[in-house]
This record gives sequence, C-alpha cells and structure tokens, in this order.
Amino acid sequence: MRIGLIGTGRIGTFHATALSRHREVGGSLIVTDADPARARRLADRLGATAAPGVDEIFTWGVDAVVITAATSAHGELIGRAARAGLPVFCEKPIALDLAGTLTAITEVETAGTVLQMGFQRRFDSGYTTAREAVRSGRLGRLHTVRAMTSDQSPPPAAFLPLSGGLYRDTLVHDFDMLRWVTGREITEVCAMGSDAGPAMFREAGDIDTAAAVLTLDDGTLATATATRLNGAGYDVRMELAGELDQIGVGLDDRTPIASTEPAGPPAATKPWTGFLERFGPAYEAELHAFVEVVRGERANPCDGREALHALRIAEACELSRRDRRSVSLAEIPGGRD
Repeated sequence: MRIGLIGTGRIGTFHATALSRHREVGGSLIVTDADPARARRLADRLGATAAPGVDEIFTWGVDAVVITAATSAHGELIGRAARAGLPVFCEKPIALDLAGTLTAITEVETAGTVLQMGFQRRFDSGYTTAREAVRSGRLGRLHTVRAMTSDQSPPPAAFLPLSGGLYRDTLVHDFDMLRWVTGREITEVCAMGSDAGPAMFREAGDIDTAAAVLTLDDGTLATATATRLNGAGYDVRMELAGELDQIGVGLDDRTPIASTEPAGPPAATKPWTGFLERFGPAYEAELHAFVEVVRGERANPCDGREALHALRIAEACELSRRDRRSVSLAEIPGGRD
C-alpha cells in the first residue's frame, strides 16, 4: 500500500516510523514536509521516499494520505484529499474553529471518502477496558466521572497562539473519552481557567490550568481538568464511579503521584514524561486500524463527526470560561439536525 505522509515533525516522525514497519506499507511510504531537508533525512533513515512537496503526494499515485502537518493546513489538505478520492488519516484537530471543521467534513461526506481522526486514546488498553466495563453494566448506574490531562512541562511559547487554547488542544482528548467510554452525550458545561503561571500564557491569551464540570445526557456528572505545569510528570487518568463498582484508567507504576498514606504505594521511579511515551502503542494501533480501513477490512473507528463533537464541547468550555456561566451544548453550532 502506497501512503503519503505530510508533515515530518515530532508526531509525523513517529507515525512515519510506525508505517514503515507495517507489512502492508513498508518501503512504499512517501513523506514530505515544509522543510524538504527534514523529510529527506527521515526518508533516508526509514527507507522511504521523500517528495519535494505536497503536490507530489497527490500526483505520484498514493492509496491514502496521513496528515501530520501544521494544524492550520489540516482543513485544506483534508479537502484536497477528498477531492482526489483518497482516504485520509489526520491528527486532531480538523481545524481550530467550527466553520473550518464543518467545511472539511462536508467535503469528505460529499466526496464519499474516508476521514479517520487521530484520537489515539480510543486505542489505549486502559480506556478500552473502561469502556467495556461501563457498557457491560459492571459499574451499575454511573454517577461520577473524573478525567484529567497534565503535561509535565509547557510547550514552546511560539506554539501557544497556534494551539487553539487548553480546551481545544489538550482537554479535547478528555472530552472525546467522556463520550466514547460512557456512550453518553454532554449537554451542559461550566468551565474555569487560570493563567497564573508563566507570562507566556497571558501573552498568548491562553490559560495554563483549566477545570470543567460537565453534565451528561443521563444526569451523570463529570469533571475534566488539565494543566501545562505538572512537574511530577505526564499524568493522564480517568476515574469512573458507579453504584456497584469504581475503576481507574492510567494508574500504574509510572503514574506521577505520591501517596501520603503510611501504607500507600511508593512514588513512581520512572514517571511518564510525555504523550508519545505514554500512548506509543495506541498511536501504532490507530495507524494499523487506518490501514485496515483503507483495505476495507473494518469500519472507520473515529470519523470527522466524532472530532466535531469533541470540538463543540471545547468551544462550550471556552465560552463558559469567558462569560463565567454555564453553557448548553445546544448553544454551539454544528450539532446534528
């Protein structure tokens, strides 16, 4: 299978490496980047082919496209692939606004092509096990869900104005997991944020820490928190409490938290440091799924509409923080008619 990958930065390099090892792709991988020299170096290392630019990805005859370019280019590239009749895997987000997201989704749906979004937590063993537990009734009636994402250190200051903000860039994964694990829709949010950390967050109009209370359509209450400044390590967890049982995702010997109880577990000796390390197997699994989707061997596990739902929740949180009020998801455009 001939796959063209656009964007050879950190996540693009990871995806290209995984695809180069796939038995259906192997030496048929083509990579390109806004920095041609970077693409050539990666291609040489992986035994892939470096294309001079994006145009060649679409003229050299590929079977599918993987988009790991800058966020600002996602929507345009998705539309171009759709018009060429090519299946697409795209790292989140489709776009940083609802209008751009809806435009790209419409192009895909009009063309009748495939868009698989990169929400890798859907392929993480902890989250998939939690989903099975909820769906099986093991927990009984679910009453509380707690989700969190904490980065060990902040991204570069130059990234912040391009990120879309903490809700759209980081918590969007937790919003996706709240829907995917529970099988419920979020109907209302109340969100707050703090920019009390480094000045670069205030200068970018962003926040470094956020918290939201979310109401699910069956009355279940959920909280979602995030920070860019969790010095202990990279911490992603979800706790689900029901009338019969309670479970947790992300609790292992690398979870960066120390117990204050005399008989509590010891602090992690090698805490997680970042998302590629923590979710490496999940990233590989989602690309394997994409190859199967392209081959017609499975249904799309995460289409553009799923990304839209998560973005609408992030938009509602941003509006709630700005206006300091609860926001109904019905206020946010893009819901299904």
